[in-house]
This record gives sequence, structure tokens and C-alpha cells, in this order.
Amino acid sequence: MDNTNQRKALINGEIALFLRGLIIGKVLTLIVIGGLLWWLLKPNLLSRSSSNLYSSNQSVNASSSEKSNFQTIADVPSGSFNYGGSTAWASIRQLVDSQIQSDRPELRLRYVDPTKNSPGSSSGIRMLLDGQLDFAQSSRPLTDEEQAIATQRGFTLEQRRVGIDGIAVVVNPSLKVPGLTVDQLQQIYSGQITNWEQVGGPNLPIIPFSQRPENADTVIFSSNNNLKGQAFGSNVKYVYSTTEAVRQLSKTPGGLYYASARSVIPQCSVKALPLGRTSSELIPPYREPLVSPENCLRQRNQVNIEAIRNGSYPMTAEMFVIIKQNKGREQQIGDAYAKLLLTEEGQKAIEQAGFVGVR
Repeated sequence: MDNTNQRKALINGEIALFLRGLIIGKVLTLIVIGGLLWWLLKPNLLSRSSSNLYSSNQSVNASSSEKSNFQTIADVPSGSFNYGGSTAWASIRQLVDSQIQSDRPELRLRYVDPTKNSPGSSSGIRMLLDGQLDFAQSSRPLTDEEQAIATQRGFTLEQRRVGIDGIAVVVNPSLKVPGLTVDQLQQIYSGQITNWEQVGGPNLPIIPFSQRPENADTVIFSSNNNLKGQAFGSNVKYVYSTTEAVRQLSKTPGGLYYASARSVIPQCSVKALPLGRTSSELIPPYREPLVSPENCLRQRNQVNIEAIRNGSYPMTAEMFVIIKQNKGREQQIGDAYAKLLLTEEGQKAIEQAGFVGVR
């Protein structure tokens, strides 16, 4: 009996052990299968979640893109329109305006040169006032006189800011001078400083060149409500354009000229001077190091965009679209052109053209 009971107890123990192992094995199998299924399904779940997130972001980006795209600006008129003005805008006309017309083929822009005066902000605004242009491009604000003329003729002028340019001062490459303060530059053009020795340079007469104030493209005095030339001294020599000024400087050791940084910094026959609010904080309008005239043809100097953007460079010019507020086609195209330039696409293109955007 004892042997039989022992045998039964041993069999029952083995059965219990077998059943326990079987149960544990099934549980482990279920865990493994469940884990495997979760692992296989995880990429799809993540992909679906990422896809939803991407779709959401894509919708936001599409919405943002729609608000800042040349093609989505409403009320752009069809037809051919005349415009003109500041010579500093030349690279914008070449790069940005061509992109606008490519995206908006219904819009045709025709640049018109003045027939009597040199091209520039002032002549462009006069042509707009006289009905020769549909809108104008300017590198300076409107004057009180220009606003008064518009009022007399039954409309007003609006200036829409779209970019910022630096004003660079250039000299003959042979001139050795550390730079100028804004006050010294103004004193040179008003006739108070007449020799480079007075500003740390050689004993050499200063010969300042400028466009005539009434045809000015940019201004260097804080107030430009009167552009008749009273601020300039008798020592100033007048030129028709920046091209002529650069040509004169290349053969005038003591010469000096100011203009849009974008138009004169890359020139090989002149040298840009650092400018400062004080003599201890002179900031170059070009990216350092300065490229020498010998290497200029291979590697042009570039505008110091960062100094203009952060405000450390002391002389800048705001760029305006001048719009005739007359409730006609002129107002419609001027408003549409300014809106196109203020889109994200327009601002990026303005920066590609060498200026600083305002958005």
C-alpha cells in the first residue's frame, strides 16, 4: 500500500508539474505573440500619426505660403504700366520685378527714364506727379513740397516702405583715411571741411561729388523737406549719375561720393570708407576683409547686410513704393506692386538683390 500510494503521489505531482508548465508556456506564448503583433503594428500607428501631423503642418505651411506668394495677391490689375525712379532699385527691377512678371503674366511693367533730368528718386516722383508714371520707386521719403503739389492736383501720395539700403561713401582707392563720422561727411558737403588732413588723411583737397539735390536719389542730411541745395557748399561738383561719379573718382585722388551701397560697393575702381556715429565706432559698409582692387574682378566686395540689419551701420536709406492715391488704375497698380514686394516671397527676393527686408 505504501508503495502504491507513493507511486500515485509521484504521478499526481508529475501531472501537476506538467499542467503548470503547460499553463506557463501558453501564457508566455500569448505574451510573445502579443508583443510581436504590437511591434509589427507600431510603425503603421506611428506612420499614421506622423502622417496626420505632417498633413496638419502641411496645411499650416500651405496657408502661410498662400499669404506670402506672388500668385495669391488679389486685385493685381492687367495691362502695361509705366514706373521709374531711384537708380538704387536697379537690382530689384532686374531680379524681383522679373520674378513678379513671370508669376503674374497679366502684369507688364515698363521702366521709363526721365527725358530732362538724371534718373533718381526725385525725378521719378516728379514724373509720377506729372502723370508720366503709374507709380514710382524711391530711396528717400516724400518731401512736404511733393505732397503739396499732389494736393494741388487733386490727389495725395502714399509712401509704402518695402526695404532698407545702406548709404556708402566711396573714394579713390589710393586715398589713405581710416573713415568718417556722419557729422564729418555732412561738414564736407556743406563746405566746412575741405582737406583730408582735417579727418586723419593726407594733405589733399577734398573734392565732393553729388547728384544735384533736386535730382537726388539718396540724402545724407537728416531733414530732406527742402531739396533745393542750400545745405551743399560751393565746393560740391555735380554729376549726372553714379556711373559718372565712379568714373570721376577713379581719376580724382581727393574725390568723394555717396550712393546706394548696393550700387557702389562691388565697383573695382573706387573704395568704400567705414562710417560711424563717432570716430571710435567706424563700421565698414562691406563685408570684411576688404577685397583689393587687384583682386576685385575675381572676387567683388559684398554689402555688409548684417550691419545694416542690426542698425550698427549709421547711414541707411528706406526704400518706398510711391503710390498715387487717386482711386484710379495708378492707385490700383501701386498698391498691388507694394503688396507683392511685401509678401514673404517678395522680401526674400529683395534680400537676394542685396537689400534688407522690412518683415
